Amino acid sequence: MTEARVVTEAEPRFDTEVPVAIIGAGAAGLIAALACQAAGVEPLVIERDPVPRGSTSLSAGLIPAPATRFQRERGITDDAATFAADIQRKAHGHADPGLIALVSQRVGPAIEWLADRYALPFSVVHDFDYPGHTNRRMHGLPSRSGAELVDRLRQAAETAEIPLLTEARATTLVRDTSGAIRGLVARRPDGSEELIGAKAVVLACCGYAGNKALVRKYIPDLADALYFGHPGNEGEAVLWAEQIGAALRDMTGHQGHGSVAHPQGILVSWAVIMEGGFQVSLDAERFWNEASGYSEAGVAVLRQRDGVAWDIFDARIAGITRQFEDFRQAEEQGAVIAADTIEELAAKAKLPVATLRASFDAVEGFKRDGAKDAFGRDWSRAAPLGAPFRAVRVTGALFHSQGGLVIDDRARVRLADGGVVPNLFAAGGAAAGVSGPDASGYLSGNGLLTAVALGHLAGEEAAKAAAG
Repeated sequence: MTEARVVTEAEPRFDTEVPVAIIGAGAAGLIAALACQAAGVEPLVIERDPVPRGSTSLSAGLIPAPATRFQRERGITDDAATFAADIQRKAHGHADPGLIALVSQRVGPAIEWLADRYALPFSVVHDFDYPGHTNRRMHGLPSRSGAELVDRLRQAAETAEIPLLTEARATTLVRDTSGAIRGLVARRPDGSEELIGAKAVVLACCGYAGNKALVRKYIPDLADALYFGHPGNEGEAVLWAEQIGAALRDMTGHQGHGSVAHPQGILVSWAVIMEGGFQVSLDAERFWNEASGYSEAGVAVLRQRDGVAWDIFDARIAGITRQFEDFRQAEEQGAVIAADTIEELAAKAKLPVATLRASFDAVEGFKRDGAKDAFGRDWSRAAPLGAPFRAVRVTGALFHSQGGLVIDDRARVRLADGGVVPNLFAAGGAAAGVSGPDASGYLSGNGLLTAVALGHLAGEEAAKAAAG
């Protein structure tokens, strides 16, 4: 069971004192640390694992941002208002408009700051569209992997000589009788504990998707789904929030995914679908509008027989998707089936040949006619599929929760009965996101959007709180 306590002491005593303590060393925590130090205050980052990884390392490492120089270099015109409208449209109008405006305005400058100050070589994905985005605005590093993103952020923090306390799990927040957070307790693997005082604390410990009890409470449809997030996402921030009376929002919101190679457990980019591919069940029949988004695909796929489906695409799409390290790994491990004909593809995948041929012909007919299908997918801009063909057996998965602690425009944690905790900040998955209460509200990249934008903001504001 996850241990996450809050204790109140009139005169807390600690083994050591730091200006700012940051709990979690994923993208949000490391960016918060870099921003804090850039503001003139040295933080301490506390990480439960031997090496920082977090949910960031399991993602594609792509950050949506508008109006960046990386877009302009590719001739892409974009702005924060358009991005904000895309986020809210995908969230069906249920996301906090103030938070949307905040992150859509801050994320672009934060990416350029990371590139300029720490030499992170970002570029924009310019050769395919992500569902729901008006413009091409997904930014990533050369490998297009979250593992590279978190590794480069860690290297930047090490180069900046930011203290990083690894193999230390924050179990307890310590507050005084006024309600201000005064520090925390970190437990080592041998059971020893360190009492660390801090003038400000940043919660960057992601969400609760790795806590089965909380998932069953808030996302029962995915209670038994494959969990594709970091095991450390046990919901400490949520459990602490409940004890201090913090406001929570959109707790049912989450990011799923319906394209995880099975049984290999490797993420297969949704580009295989958006570039003209489609999904079929084990009966070789299509079952939904795949262009809706990969988050809602998680439940759509899990509702099929055996909770699996097949992605059907071609060599052209495989060539585009090969820019992602995950897809290259899927090919290396034999998850991607290749065939010269649809009939051969069906035989290799053990799908009904006649039905797969009918599903394929129907899709190609919609493309030729520039039509919508019965599920509502618009094929008018989709390129035809041609031999040789490809297929991957996939399942649905839960990646991370999108609900969490409500924050103000300085990333300070709000209380349910009004006011804020003046020296407690939240970022990334610990904070409520901009996807609203449903999986269908998740716009591609929303997770790293709040990790980067709110991590940068929380680091700056925690530095101010510690200095002031």
